[in-house]
Amino acid sequence: MPASSTVFIDPDVFDGVIFDMDGVITDTAGLHAEAWKKLFDDVLKQHAWRTGERFVSFDPVDDYLKYVDGMSRADGVRTFLASRGIEVPEGSPDDPPDAETVHGLGSKKNDFFLTALEEHGAVAFPEAVRLLHELRAAGVATAIISASRNAGHVLDSAGVTELFDAQVDGTVADDLGLAGKPDPAVFLEAARRLGIDPARAVVVEDAEAGVAAGASGGFALVIGVDHTGAPERLLANGAHVVVHDMAEVAVGAGEDAAAARPAAAAPAAPPAAPPADPATAVPMAELPSALEEWAAIEAHIAGRTLAVFLDYDGTLTPIVEHPEDALLDEGMRERIRDLASRCLVSVVSGRDVAFVIEQVAVDEVIYLGSHGFDVVTPEGVELSNAREGEFDRFLGPLNEAEHAITDAVAPVLGARIERKKYAIAVHYRQVAPVDAPIVERAVDEVLANQPLLRKTGGKKVFELRPDIDWDKGRALQWLLEALGKSGSDVVPVYIGDDLTDEDAFAVVRGRGLAIVVAGEDERASLAEYRVADTDEVGEVLGWLAGLAGGAA
Repeated sequence: MPASSTVFIDPDVFDGVIFDMDGVITDTAGLHAEAWKKLFDDVLKQHAWRTGERFVSFDPVDDYLKYVDGMSRADGVRTFLASRGIEVPEGSPDDPPDAETVHGLGSKKNDFFLTALEEHGAVAFPEAVRLLHELRAAGVATAIISASRNAGHVLDSAGVTELFDAQVDGTVADDLGLAGKPDPAVFLEAARRLGIDPARAVVVEDAEAGVAAGASGGFALVIGVDHTGAPERLLANGAHVVVHDMAEVAVGAGEDAAAARPAAAAPAAPPAAPPADPATAVPMAELPSALEEWAAIEAHIAGRTLAVFLDYDGTLTPIVEHPEDALLDEGMRERIRDLASRCLVSVVSGRDVAFVIEQVAVDEVIYLGSHGFDVVTPEGVELSNAREGEFDRFLGPLNEAEHAITDAVAPVLGARIERKKYAIAVHYRQVAPVDAPIVERAVDEVLANQPLLRKTGGKKVFELRPDIDWDKGRALQWLLEALGKSGSDVVPVYIGDDLTDEDAFAVVRGRGLAIVVAGEDERASLAEYRVADTDEVGEVLGWLAGLAGGAA
């Protein structure tokens, strides 16, 4: 029986379900990403050689999701090259792979993909196959859409062709002159072929452009599938609900099925970002700069007591390839020490608390490790409602999961396990994109045997944590109450950069000051202001120390 967080599709409510192919039904998104990378890196190197500009490679995760995922080959070429200021002739659809045109480059990418497909084959996600059988048994029609002209080849290779009543792929779209995503034309054509009304149909997509297409096409329910640990990117583009994979979707009726109706739609599993109205999340680039708006911030804080909460990785130190290399420099340490002598300062990190204490090394700071599960206070500081020992019942399951996940990802080059007291982080920053789904499947398989744990995500990391209602935002709130600083005379300030910090932004915004370290990240955030990098974080800490005045 599916868990209570499962999204149910009621056969009495929905007549059909339209699935995207890559990343939803078949595990081929990584093959596409690698083919695009091979193509674009070659183009970018030649461009750098011709112009003398610096070569910046194609990112098979960020660039793939932003510029090419879900698009036709030609649109992908146009969109990505435009983002780099590179122009090539349009050419014609019959251009050969060696032609330096939009269509020629698209053909070359296709050759790279077909070679990878021939070498590796296509695999259907087992839970997607299970769902397709459930839908068909319940009399719900199914269709597959894809921007790829190779969709038929991929479906045949994965052995799932017969599970769909209709197929609208890149060849069909070209023949009919259908616009690509985020235009809803391909989904509407699929609904037409199934003979169903979009108002009684479901769209399942993993691309931002795809969920936007489903939403604009008037489909009753748009389910986003998040493989990146960034569910808010799909919610912001129109998904009614976000799941990690098809294991969280089932066919059901009655009260259970109400969870799948748009009016009651909510994330099917505890999300990495807070379950806030996605309309309140704003793309980071659109947030005002904290440094440029400091006069307004100062007016907001004036005359009240500060309580400052700081994330560690990406906030006090830059993000690095090897997490153990994220070391705090002395200048930032002095700013923290100065601020902590004037007001409450807490470092709230997903790291093990011992690591953070060792790196920050400021005695006056309160340390919250493992996203707030583990608390260490300075000498003499008493917490009125300490939760010591409350989470220890999860240590056994975490120990078992650590051994299992270590064995499961051992064959994956670049995968790294970081054990914290109350969490297990599985880093895949150095894993080849084509292998990232292997890491996630390994995590999910271990999780299936540990009902007391849940999976969350962050920047190139999956985490297993205790499955309770606890995150950085709740830890922040609890600490303020435990220290008697939850009144309106206290201004909580939170500075962070990751998805796990969004829970804290949701608690702080409107009451205090929520600042995101944006860098080049373009996701939406619940923060109120942004800073560019750790240097600007240092400036903000210096200014906050000035506002805090004398010793606390």
